[in-house]
Amino acid sequence: MKLLRDLRFWRIAIQVLAVLVAVIVVAILWSNLSRNLQQLGIQLGFNFLGSQASFDIGETLISYQPSDTYSRALVVGLLNSLRVMVAGIILTTIVGITAGIARLSDNWLVRKLALVYVEIFRNTPLLLQLLFWYFAVFLSLPKVEEKISLFGLIYLSQNGLELPGVKFSPELAALLVGVTIYTGAFIAEIVRGGIQSVPRGQWEAAKALGFKSGLAMRLIIFPQALRVIVPPLTSQYLNLAKNSSLAIAVGYPDLYFVASTTFNQTGRAVEVMLLLMVTYLVISLSISLLMNLLNRTVQLKER
Repeated sequence: MKLLRDLRFWRIAIQVLAVLVAVIVVAILWSNLSRNLQQLGIQLGFNFLGSQASFDIGETLISYQPSDTYSRALVVGLLNSLRVMVAGIILTTIVGITAGIARLSDNWLVRKLALVYVEIFRNTPLLLQLLFWYFAVFLSLPKVEEKISLFGLIYLSQNGLELPGVKFSPELAALLVGVTIYTGAFIAEIVRGGIQSVPRGQWEAAKALGFKSGLAMRLIIFPQALRVIVPPLTSQYLNLAKNSSLAIAVGYPDLYFVASTTFNQTGRAVEVMLLLMVTYLVISLSISLLMNLLNRTVQLKER
């Protein structure tokens, strides 16, 4: 009876029960799947990964030929997805922090422009935005011979975007700009809320010490706001990683694009979907792990 009144016992017991329920549910689903596949005369297996892919991929970070295997094709798609995710997370962080700070600017015009940006891009579907950037913007740019130059650093044409020697195809540029601008609008509100959570007295103390607004934000306010910003920021990074699968809408050959082609050619729906699920799960868990480590470093530590 004493054990039943122990709170620690119930915490462990509930976790064990949850794991058992999850295992039972997975076992039942797997049993049903196996039985249905047997009735259809289909056997599970990943031997098809060693077969010749026989399809081309427009953009690759590693060498690839149609004569290569499906496994190599999927690796190419994975690397293309990771390129969007990593670049997107970096760019959307910059855009989100900038817009979030601008939302609290003393300048009326800057504050209102940031508000308009957040409200427009946060309240329209991402798929619609991707199609807009691809068809209405990048495919409408002038030809390479008449490319637009921005400050001599960025060049825009129908071939896509070129930034200090690095070229992005129209498909990649549209996808990257779309997910960056869209996710940045959500991060801007997270940053704004995090900054406003810092006690007003911190601002007053910084001013009393002679800090200018920009310096006070960088050295005093923003570091304290991070403990509020980082947890919801993790969710936005995860959303960006999963939303990158919309690349198929603009023809960018990411992992989902390659997996769909593989499924259509091999008919191995279950195996391909399992590979997709496991891959995105590992990516999401990796992002969560890194962000949890970051979260520990920014939290207040009690002595």
